[in-house]
Amino acid sequence: MLMTVTARHCEIPEELKERAEHILDRLASHAPRPVDGTVVFDMADHKSATERHQAEIRLHLGHGETLVAAGAADDHRTALDRAEARLRSQLEKGLARLRGPRHRDSAEPV
Repeated sequence: MLMTVTARHCEIPEELKERAEHILDRLASHAPRPVDGTVVFDMADHKSATERHQAEIRLHLGHGETLVAAGAADDHRTALDRAEARLRSQLEKGLARLRGPRHRDSAEPV
């Protein structure tokens, strides 16, 4: 899987880049046929002082679906963790939908 970590309007330490790659790898292990993943770190001027740091995770899946989650916090690491939690929730809902019965009414005996 192709992984990209970028920063806009800010600089991030190498440790945070490695953590972002590790999180992408972890999320990809739960996703059905991941193609590529992107993490974008940004500094927002219009947010309050406590939520200036932003992180966005995009995960492209093999069947054309794209999952996107964003997090904001007072530092990039916490923003990344919040975005990861949101994307993990999307993955769990999507997997439950794929694995669940298609027609619950027809599965019940008559």
